[in-house]
Amino acid sequence: MADNNYDVIIIGSGPGGYVTAIRAAQLGMKVGIVEREHLGGICLNWGCIPTKALLRSGEMMDYAHRASEYGLKLEGKVTADVKEVVKRSRGVSARLNGGVGYLMKKNKIDVIWGEAKLTGKGKITVGKMSKDIVQPAHPTPKGVKGEGDYTAKHIIIATGARPRALPGIEPDKKLIWTYFEAMVPQELPKKLIVMGSGAIGIEFASFYNSMGCDVTVIELMPTIMPVEDIECSTLARKAMEKHGMKIITEAKVSKVEKKANSVVCHVEDKSGKVTPMEADRLISAVGVQGNIEGLGLEELGIKTDRGCIVIDGFGKTNVDGIYAIGDVAGPPMLAHKAEHEGVVCIEKIAGLPNVHPMEKDKIPGCTYCHPQVASVGMTEAKAKEAGIDVRVGRFMFNANGKAIALGEDNGLVKTIFNKKTGQLIGAHMVGAEVTELIQGFVVAMNLETTEEELMHTIFPHPTLSEMMKESVLDAYGKVLNA
Repeated sequence: MADNNYDVIIIGSGPGGYVTAIRAAQLGMKVGIVEREHLGGICLNWGCIPTKALLRSGEMMDYAHRASEYGLKLEGKVTADVKEVVKRSRGVSARLNGGVGYLMKKNKIDVIWGEAKLTGKGKITVGKMSKDIVQPAHPTPKGVKGEGDYTAKHIIIATGARPRALPGIEPDKKLIWTYFEAMVPQELPKKLIVMGSGAIGIEFASFYNSMGCDVTVIELMPTIMPVEDIECSTLARKAMEKHGMKIITEAKVSKVEKKANSVVCHVEDKSGKVTPMEADRLISAVGVQGNIEGLGLEELGIKTDRGCIVIDGFGKTNVDGIYAIGDVAGPPMLAHKAEHEGVVCIEKIAGLPNVHPMEKDKIPGCTYCHPQVASVGMTEAKAKEAGIDVRVGRFMFNANGKAIALGEDNGLVKTIFNKKTGQLIGAHMVGAEVTELIQGFVVAMNLETTEEELMHTIFPHPTLSEMMKESVLDAYGKVLNA
C-alpha cells in the first residue's frame, strides 16, 4: 500500500486538476490524479478548445462570404463540409489531450484510471470507469494504475460540471442536444433553436449561424449574455441580428413536442402568450451543475450548496484534508478560474508565504461569438447599485484605424472608474479580438492601476489596443480620436 500513498490526490484531470497536479509536483509532492474519462476534462475534449476550433471555421466562412469587401474574388459558392469541420475540431482536441498526458509523465504524476469515491479522511477507493461516460475524442490510454484503495494527506476534488437539464426538456442526444452533441453534428440542421444565451448558448448559436443555419435564440432575461454590461450585450445583439440570427428575450421554452426528425418548441413570452416554433434541433444551454454525486460527500459531512461544494478562499472544505476547486466549487465556472484556484489551493497546502485568496471580481469572462465579448470587474449598473460614484469612458471601433483596416469596425471598449479614487473597477468590450485584449485591463486591475497611470502608458499604433487607452481618456474628458 505504500506505493498507493500520496501527499496529494486530485480527483479530475480538467484544467484545474492537471494544473494543480503539476504545481504540486513542482513543490516536491508525490502526486496522483484520478480520471474516469480522458485527460484534460471537458475543457480540452468537449468545451473551451474544440468549440474555438469550430468557431474559427465559422469565422473563416464569414470572411469567405465577405471576400469582395477585401478586393478578392472567390470562384463558385462557398459551402461547409461539416464532417471536415468536426474532424478538425476533434483533431485539435486530441493534440492537446496528448499534451496533458506528456505533462503528467514529465512531472512524474501517477494517472489513476477509474471513478473515485471518498471513503474516509485521506482515503479514496477507485472503481471501474463508468459505462455511461461520453465517448472520448480518441481511445483513452491505459494508465499505470487503476482500481484499488489509495491514501493521501490531502485530497482535492476537481470533478467539474455537466450540462443542466430542465424537467420535461431533457436532452436525448438526437433531437435535443447539449454541447456534447452540438459539437459533433453529422449534418447541419436547417433550423436550430438555442435555449439560453449564456456563453455556451451564444457561442453555438454564432457557429451555426455562420455555417448558414436558421438560428433562433430564446433567453429568459431581458438581455442576451445577462452577466455582461447591458451596453455591450445590446451592441452584440444588434450585430448578431444583422448577421441573420433571431433573438427572443424575456421568453422561455415551456414545452417541447418531438416529431420523427424535428421538435416543436412552445415559446412562452412574459405575458404568458405561447407561440409554437418548429426546428430540426434544439440545443439546451441553460447552465451547468457541479459533479458532486457519487463522491461520498454526504458520508463525510462535506457541505454543499446549490449543487456545488462549499469552500473557503483557499479551496478548503469544512472537513480537514479535503479541498475542492473549479466548477465543482461554484461559479464563475471558467477554466482559468479553476487553474488559478488550484494553484492557490496547493500553494496554501504547501505552506508557501504570501498566498492570497482568489479575487473573483478580477476574473475575466470571454464569449467567443461574433462579435466577441469580454469583460472584467463591475458593470456600470452593478457599480451604481453598490453606491459607487463612477466615471465611464467609451471608445467605438469605428474610430480606430486598425479596426477599419481589418474591416471590423463594429464594436466598443468601455471602462468604469471609481470617481473618487481613480481606480479601474470594470472594463467591458465587444468587437474583434477583444478576448485577447481584455488581459490588459485584468493586469491593470491586479496592479491597482489608476487612470493617471493608464493615461501615461504608451500603446502601439496602429493596434486595436489603442482603443483601451482612448476609452480611459474619454472617461476623463481627454479623448483624442473621437
